[in-house]
Amino acid sequence: MSLLQDLKAGKLHDFHGGIHPPERKTPANQTPIADAGLPGELVLQIRQHIGQPARLRVEVGDTVLKGERLTDPDNPMMIPVHAPTSGTISAIERRPLSHPSGLEGDCIILVPDGRDEWRARYPMSNIETMDADVLLQRIHDAGITGLGGAGFPSHVKLRPRKKAIETLIINGVECEPYISADDRLMREHADEVLAGVGILRHIVRPALTVIAVEDNKPDALTALREVNRDENVLVVAVPTKYPSGGEKQLIEIITGQQVPRNGLPADIGIVVQNVGTAFAVKRAVLDDEPLIQRVVTLAGEGFGEKCNAWVRIGTPVRHLLTRFDFVPGPEPRIIMGGPMMGFTLHTAAAPVIKGSNCILAPGSHELSPPVEEQPCIRCSQCADACPASLLPQQLYWYARANEHDKLNSHNLFDCIECGACAWVCPSQIPLVQYYRIAKSDIRQAQREAEQAERAKQRFEARQARLEREKNERQVRQQKAAAERKARMKEQVDAGGEDPVAAALARVKARKQAEGTDDMAAARAARKEEARRNRERKATEAPAVAGDDKQSAVAAAVARAKARKAAQAAGQSEPASAPAENAGDNKKAAIAAAVARAKARKAAQAAEQSEPDSAPAENAGDDKKAAIRAAVARAKTRKAAQAAEQGEPDSAPAENAGDDKKAAIAAAVARAKARKAAQAAEQGEPDSAPAENAGDDKKAAIRAAVARAKARKAAASSTTKSEDDS
Repeated sequence: MSLLQDLKAGKLHDFHGGIHPPERKTPANQTPIADAGLPGELVLQIRQHIGQPARLRVEVGDTVLKGERLTDPDNPMMIPVHAPTSGTISAIERRPLSHPSGLEGDCIILVPDGRDEWRARYPMSNIETMDADVLLQRIHDAGITGLGGAGFPSHVKLRPRKKAIETLIINGVECEPYISADDRLMREHADEVLAGVGILRHIVRPALTVIAVEDNKPDALTALREVNRDENVLVVAVPTKYPSGGEKQLIEIITGQQVPRNGLPADIGIVVQNVGTAFAVKRAVLDDEPLIQRVVTLAGEGFGEKCNAWVRIGTPVRHLLTRFDFVPGPEPRIIMGGPMMGFTLHTAAAPVIKGSNCILAPGSHELSPPVEEQPCIRCSQCADACPASLLPQQLYWYARANEHDKLNSHNLFDCIECGACAWVCPSQIPLVQYYRIAKSDIRQAQREAEQAERAKQRFEARQARLEREKNERQVRQQKAAAERKARMKEQVDAGGEDPVAAALARVKARKQAEGTDDMAAARAARKEEARRNRERKATEAPAVAGDDKQSAVAAAVARAKARKAAQAAGQSEPASAPAENAGDNKKAAIAAAVARAKARKAAQAAEQSEPDSAPAENAGDDKKAAIRAAVARAKTRKAAQAAEQGEPDSAPAENAGDDKKAAIAAAVARAKARKAAQAAEQGEPDSAPAENAGDDKKAAIRAAVARAKARKAAASSTTKSEDDS
């Protein structure tokens, strides 16, 4: 039996799960559709659909007419936005969006001028003669999206597929509590709804068209059946059950088929459109009226006037609250959408968008405020109520643990977020909120993975391009080298000179010449450097090991000569000091003075040479040399003292004048001898080398010899003085 026969016979199917919440549609659907009026400003979201936002075509200060396009679509997934009335663009800025997140987004602010003046319109007629692409373009230009709440671009959904469309289903179920916008639309505009259905049928070309309406809307069923004259269009009443208005659930009710996982209804030859979308298609095609208004249900105890109203797209919710006598309760809540799938608005400044079918202001006893979440008791009521045959309990645990792989394996994206599981949960767990967050996280991870994959592909493509270019360069270079080689061979064969060999020979000769000159220059530089080093050593540090030895020998020789001169002077003094008369004594004193002066000069020369020969290599050797010099000086002083003690015995007693002169001369000679001995002693430590153990021993021997000679000189001087006296 065919589907048409089954439906005529009243044979329908059922889907898994579902619930029966209180309907509460009666207060709002009892009066005709009202007019919400014109607000003080219209806030038009640039993006009101699934897809990318369109490109702006207006600027601040522009004057627009009703129905004029404000944005331009650049691809099929962009939907344009139109001016709901005539007026001026006062701003293009970020405003609160109609979204569960409460975030802000780009909006066009239109201030109405009150004239409500239309742009030029071009209605269509005789659509039976028009091509489907023309009608689809008209629908796209009118900015029509699915008005059931999803917001998917309608023209994309209606485009031809590989599989022919066999069944067109018009969804008039409207199963969510409180909402009655489609009910009133079907009751008051049944003819226009069916006209829109005819346009959709002309585009899709289905074998069968079904208008499905819940059996709790008898007036709508009657109105549609009275207007319908096409045998291929059936108006079918379906059982009241939530969520029978879901696309996949309605398909299963009508046809008994299930949409495959991760598939689309078009994959099984079915297209589903909302009755509100069919009405908007009729207005767009036949009247050239873009989607600038829609029917919105205003329900809940918070509204003093409960009804359905024609509301312009972009009307702030605040205007509707004022227009329909909103009275806030103790804990007021404003919900956009129904109590099952809607979301609480963060601000009343949010605007009505194309997918807004209800503004709900429930009282505290209608919709209790959120309560504290309790632990899951594993009662499985959520699994029994799920219309998608999922396991909500498992999805809940995986969502909390962020286990994306397991969420995908349990078909999280088959969830339609109907809220049936949360409705029946005795623990008051907001399951749908967990699923929405998990879906968002998975989509974000997928986007990042796609970006990483694209980056990888770009990198690999770049590496392949670089490798290809490298190979091409190598091929070109090899080809050029082969050509050069061939030309050179021809030149050589013709008797000419090989240019490569000649160039190599020139380079080799130049290197050899440069090498010879460089070697000579380097040799001269080394010699000059050695000469400078020798000069610097001679000036800065002349006391090296060999020089120290030579200096010490020279100093010793000088000291020996000084001592010899002093001895000679001492020996000459008594010979030159006669005691005959005053003239001879005076000459002798002068000769002795000259000899002492020569001795002092020789001693000073010896002292000046001694410091240059005194090495100062380390602290230990200096200390030893200083000790030995101190001992030598002490012994010298002791010998001098002994000589002085013997001087009184040599005092002359010959005559008064001569004795006095001789005593003075002897005293001067002794003082000079002591001074010379002290100078010799002071020079001894400086001349004591401290190079090593052998040098120290030699220095000690030389110092002892010098002290002995000094004592001998002092004793000789004392003896001569006594003889003179």
